[in-house]
Amino acid sequence: MVNFRIISKIIGSLLFIEALFMGGSLAVALTSHEDDVLAFLVSMLLTFGCGFLLLFLGRGARNSLNRHDAYIVVTAAWAVFSLFGMIPFLVHGTITNVTDAYFETMSGFTTTGATILDDVERLPHGMLFWRSLMQWIGGLGIVFFTIAILPSLVGGSVKVFAAEATGPIKAKMHPRLTTTAKWIWSIYLLLTIACGLSFWAVGLDWFAAANYAMTTTATGGFSIHNDSLAFYADARVDYIAILFQFLAGINFTLLYVSIFKGRLRELLRNSEFKLYLSIVLLSTLAIMTALLIQRGYALEPAFRSALFHVVSFMTTTGLFNDDVALWPHITWIILGAVMFVGACAGSTSGGFKCVRAVMTLKTLRNNFRQILHPSAVLPVKLNGQSVSQTRITALFAFFTLFMLMILVTAAIMVLSGIDMINSIIIALSCVSNVGPSLSNDIGANITWSAMPDYIKWTLSLLMLMGRLEIMTVLVLFTPTFWKEN
Repeated sequence: MVNFRIISKIIGSLLFIEALFMGGSLAVALTSHEDDVLAFLVSMLLTFGCGFLLLFLGRGARNSLNRHDAYIVVTAAWAVFSLFGMIPFLVHGTITNVTDAYFETMSGFTTTGATILDDVERLPHGMLFWRSLMQWIGGLGIVFFTIAILPSLVGGSVKVFAAEATGPIKAKMHPRLTTTAKWIWSIYLLLTIACGLSFWAVGLDWFAAANYAMTTTATGGFSIHNDSLAFYADARVDYIAILFQFLAGINFTLLYVSIFKGRLRELLRNSEFKLYLSIVLLSTLAIMTALLIQRGYALEPAFRSALFHVVSFMTTTGLFNDDVALWPHITWIILGAVMFVGACAGSTSGGFKCVRAVMTLKTLRNNFRQILHPSAVLPVKLNGQSVSQTRITALFAFFTLFMLMILVTAAIMVLSGIDMINSIIIALSCVSNVGPSLSNDIGANITWSAMPDYIKWTLSLLMLMGRLEIMTVLVLFTPTFWKEN
């Protein structure tokens, strides 16, 4: 049976954490002397109050989660965080529609980066900071953050980690999951600080540097300018963003072992990283060539724009420094492909993940070999380790669901009057947690506000499923899940 008391207790504690994060935005609002102070104060009080109520309902619960509870906790945590995270927008009046507010908040926490705000530059500093902070919180996972700072709260944390972590193989750098969580969050924090200091060093003020650091390392893409990083028109800013987006797209466990442990060879031998790097380099070369020939770009701007957008789309960040909608259509296909693949598992990025692409390619290669040698035993190996048949089956089940979610969502959007190309690109963008799409109607510098409300709710659910890798959410809708076991 589902243990609703422990679920209530954990969600209540998570709301306390969210209220404390709102306190950070309140501090920014106070120092900026703008009109969003009351909005954050009211939001904090409401969030704290509901947190107290849930803790009261969950009093006396033992910190022990079974697998059913873990899946409910993870899905509920993201839905509830978004529900309370939208309150500052509504109280302040930045967004007056509940649908828009929830869409914006879900897009923030899932690091998708799609926004219904047509002019973000009119927002007060506290609101801008809250948007960026949402993405930074969601970068590595809401519940995973709790495992790092309050391990005793999340009983059965291994099950929670399995439900929230990205990728088919959940690697740990330490036998104790709580120690792993602390190390990963430490790496994430160091990357964010280094990114912020780098932006500040090339001329961004502290506020802009902090915001862009959070959304870059979270591979989220929310911006404090309508023109994103194109606002600065500075090659140094672009290259800093490229570097930290690329680093944030690497498996954090691998990043820890290779950089912080000094074992760089492990990074260069890793199958997933090699595919990640290869796709980035080849896609950049292809797009750069198209920009040089068809758009008349000079060599360095062509290289920088191509590399920036390949890394941005592949890491599912969604920052931009150029108008992709004006590029040749072949570049759209390439960017759509890298958007689909995504970066590495165990990073802050979304998408299908490079590790799954490696497994798929090796499985297909083995199938071709099997035709020629029917009796051969051909295991799929990943970094020298055999991949079980169970994982191979799960891989193709995930691929099927991934494609099905895109097709179903695209069909719903077509029925609402959105053209087919836009519908498919938007659906792929949301399930991959990228945000900006490629075409002229809803492009990188045009917002999503014009879409019907029911489409926004559909896309909000799709963003959540994309962030939690579909299975975690869909399993809640199966009759078997709710049967007593």
